[in-house]
Amino acid sequence: MNDRRRDALEQEHRPEMIERRLRAPSRHRHLPDAILGGIDGCVTTFAVVTGAFGAGFSSTVALVLGVANLLADGFSMAISNYEAVHAQREHLDGVRRTEHHHIDVVPEGEREEIRQIFQRKGFTGETLERVVETICSNRETWVETMVAEEHGLQTVGLSPMRSAWATFLAFMVVGAMPLVPYAMPWLDPTRQFLASLAVAGLMFFLIGMGKSLVYHQPLLTSGLRTLLIGGAAAGLAFFTGYLAQAMFGLGP
Repeated sequence: MNDRRRDALEQEHRPEMIERRLRAPSRHRHLPDAILGGIDGCVTTFAVVTGAFGAGFSSTVALVLGVANLLADGFSMAISNYEAVHAQREHLDGVRRTEHHHIDVVPEGEREEIRQIFQRKGFTGETLERVVETICSNRETWVETMVAEEHGLQTVGLSPMRSAWATFLAFMVVGAMPLVPYAMPWLDPTRQFLASLAVAGLMFFLIGMGKSLVYHQPLLTSGLRTLLIGGAAAGLAFFTGYLAQAMFGLGP
């Protein structure tokens, strides 16, 4: 580690900086929601475009199908993400109510759970008993500790609406990119498809690079992996459209 990075880390870990960071309100990071929406949006619309090209449909048909799928699937995915996060938050509230009830009915049993949780973390003897006493002296701390440690649940920052909007906006913005060449009537269909292919490939690669910021993966590796996944989806769509055209005589 070079001196500059070490100095930056030491600055971040000064007592006042640690206190400021811990006091800051915890917020759910919505970048994963946006990445999920972006990948799915680009796959969805480019798969439609590729399938239409493989089936021999006109550029107008490909554009109409792409826009229709973009709106419908974007809305559906946003609603699905909203419901998933909302259900997660309702489950969390239910677990909290259960833990409050258990503390009322069997407080010693709940204390023993705290004791065993921190015993497994390496605390023993008087230190362990002080930890148990400190946590159990505050009911909310007690409950939140049980929620996080016993049930393994995220306890802060769940926002169904923000998650849904992050997913929907990313889906719409990224998913619209492969359709842009089809709004350029001066290009012939083959060039429109090739331009859409290039745009989609760029989107997949950039999304993969963005994903590396969330999951701490190598930048280039993450970009190429996402590009390959998108390419596989596009290839499957092209093959399906081409096969449908050959079997059923679809097309212009």
